[in-house]
Amino acid sequence: MNKRYLLLLFFIGLSMLTLAQEKKITIEEIYQGAFRTSGLDVLRSMKNGEHYTILNYDRTNKSSSIDKYAYKTLEKVETLVNSADSETIPSFSSYTFSEDESKILLATEKESIFRRSSLGVFFVYDIASKEIVKISEDKIQEPMLSADGSQVAYASKNNLFIFDIASNTTKQITQDGVKNRIINGITDWVYEEEFAFVRAFAWNSDGSKIAFLRFDESGVPEFSMDVYGTELYQKQNVFKYPKAGENNSVVSLHMYDVASNESKEVDLGNPYYIPRIKWMNNPNHLSVQTLNRHQNHLKLIDVFAKDNSVRLLMEEKAKTYIDITDNLTFLPDDSFIWTSEQDGWNHIYLYSKEGPLMNQVTKGAWEVTNYYGYDPKKDMIYYQSTENGSINRGVYSIKSNGKRKKALTIQTGTNSAAFSADFTYFINTYSSATTPYNYT
Repeated sequence: MNKRYLLLLFFIGLSMLTLAQEKKITIEEIYQGAFRTSGLDVLRSMKNGEHYTILNYDRTNKSSSIDKYAYKTLEKVETLVNSADSETIPSFSSYTFSEDESKILLATEKESIFRRSSLGVFFVYDIASKEIVKISEDKIQEPMLSADGSQVAYASKNNLFIFDIASNTTKQITQDGVKNRIINGITDWVYEEEFAFVRAFAWNSDGSKIAFLRFDESGVPEFSMDVYGTELYQKQNVFKYPKAGENNSVVSLHMYDVASNESKEVDLGNPYYIPRIKWMNNPNHLSVQTLNRHQNHLKLIDVFAKDNSVRLLMEEKAKTYIDITDNLTFLPDDSFIWTSEQDGWNHIYLYSKEGPLMNQVTKGAWEVTNYYGYDPKKDMIYYQSTENGSINRGVYSIKSNGKRKKALTIQTGTNSAAFSADFTYFINTYSSATTPYNYT
C-alpha cells in the first residue's frame, strides 16, 4: 500500500471524525429561538433623558418584563414590571407610559384585524403601588392615557369610551357606532392602508377635550372574504371595501368636551380626506390636515377648540401627489417644523405660527429619510438622510435656520438613531452589506 493511499485514508478518517463530533441542529432549538437574532424590542426613552426602557421576553417561562437602562453605561438599572410576578398578566406584547411616567399601559392577547389594526386586552399598571387595573372585559382598540394619567380613552365596537382608573368606571361618549356603517375614533380600511394610521382620536394636553374622526361607511360597497382558522369550517368576514371608482367613507371631525359630555362637529368645509389630526402645545388648538381626492392639494388647518372655529395655516399643492407623514413638530411658540417634497426632494421646512414659510432648513439633491425631532434648548433638528449616497443613511443635526449642520455618524451604510428624550444621547443601529445589525 503506497504512501499516497495511506495519506488519503488518513484524511477521510479525520473528516468523518470531525463530522461525527459536530453538534446537530434540533427541532427544539429551531422553535425555541436558539438561532434567532437579538435586538432592542419596544425601546422608549424616559423623560429625564438619562434612561430608556426595553421590553424583554423570557422564552423559558414565557414571561415579559419592562427593564430600565442607563444611556451612559448601557447597564440595566431596574425592572419596572415583570409578568412573572403577576397572576393577572401572564405576558404582554407592548407598553406605553403615562405623561408623568407613573403608570404603564400594558397590551395582552392581541388579535390582528388588518395590516396595522388589532384588538387586545389592556391593563394599567401603577409603578409606585404595583397595582394592576383591567380597562375592559372586552377586547378593545387603541387605548390612550390622558395627560394626567387618570383616564383612558379607547374604542370598542365602533364607539369611543372613557375609563376612569380611580373609580374603575366607564363612560360611553359616542352612541351611533355600528359595524359596516359608522366608525368613531378608529380609521376605516382605506385610511389604515393608504394613510398608515389606526387611532383617529386624541386627548389634548390638559385632558379637557378629545378630538376624533367619524367614518360614515353607509355608501361603501361590501366585500366578502372567507377566513380559515382552527375550526372545521371557515368563517365569512364581510366588510366595507371601496374598489376603484366606488364611494369612500364620508369622514368628519368632532370635538368632545369632557366637562359637558357633549360632542360637536367641526366644519372643515368639504374635505375629502382627513389624514392627520394633532394637538398643538396650546390645549385649545388642534392641527388638522386635509386632502382632496387626487391627493395633490393639502391644507393644514388650526381648529380653535373653544368654539370650533377654523383658520388656514398653510397649504401645499403638487402636480403629482403629496405624501402624508407624521413629521410635524410644534415649537414652544407654535411655529412648526414640516417635511415636504415641494422642491423635488424631501426636505425640512420651518413655518411661523401664523403659517408663512420662515426658511427651508435642509437643501440639496438628496432626501431626508427620517425626521427624529427638535431640541428646543439647543434649537437643533435631528434627522436621517441620503447625503452620503442614495444607498446609505446617515444621522445629522442642524440648526432651525439651516446652519451648523453636523454628521453624527461616520460609518458608511445604514445608520438609524433612537434619541433620548432630551437628545443628549442616541442609540445607533448600524448595518451594511457586509455587517449585520450592530447597536452602539
